[in-house]
Amino acid sequence: MQDQLDKIKEKCLKCEKCQLCNSRTNIVFSDGIPNKKLMLIGEAPGFYEDQQGKPFVGKAGQLLDKIFASVGLNRKEHVYICNTIKCRPPENRNPLPEEKEACWEYLKAQIDIIKPKIILLCGNVAVQSILPNIGGITKIRGKWFQGNDTVHGAKLMPIFHPSYLLRNDSREKGSPKWLMWQDIQEIKREYDLI
Repeated sequence: MQDQLDKIKEKCLKCEKCQLCNSRTNIVFSDGIPNKKLMLIGEAPGFYEDQQGKPFVGKAGQLLDKIFASVGLNRKEHVYICNTIKCRPPENRNPLPEEKEACWEYLKAQIDIIKPKIILLCGNVAVQSILPNIGGITKIRGKWFQGNDTVHGAKLMPIFHPSYLLRNDSREKGSPKWLMWQDIQEIKREYDLI
C-alpha cells in the first residue's frame, strides 16, 4: 500500500496541472498512517502546511490532534490524513473548481489504494468534493452517509473544520465545539466496530 501511495506522491510532486504549482513551497500529500479503518479528507493546505509539506500542522491541526486524542486516536496509529487539493491556494482562499478537478486524480488514488471504511469530510470544501449538492456543513455534520463506488462504499461523516472551531470558542451545549465532541465520540464508536 505504501509503495502505491509513494508512486502517486512522486507524480504529484511534478504536477503542473493548475496555477497553484507556481506559488507552492511544497505539495501537501498526506500524513498519518495508511489505515483501512479511517481517513480524514480536509480542504486545502494553509501556510504552515505549505511550509512543512504535511496537512494539519498549524493551530487547526493541533486542535484536530487534541480532538482525536480525546477518544484515544492519533495520526501515527489510527488515521490517514489528506486534503482535496495538494497545493496551498493564495491567501488561504477556497480552492477553485478547476483546482479541485486538477487534483482529483491524486485524492481518488489515495481513496482507491487505502479503501477506508470511514471517511471524515472535514469542512465544506471536502464535503462538496465528495458529496456535492448535499447541503452545508452546519446542517449535515455529525450524520452518517453511505458512500458510493467512488469511495468504495465507505461510511462518510461531515465534521466541522478545526479552524471553524477555533473561531467559535464556546463549549456550551449546542455550540460547534460541543457538537464536535458528540461527533468524535460517534466516530470512535464506529471505528471500534470495524
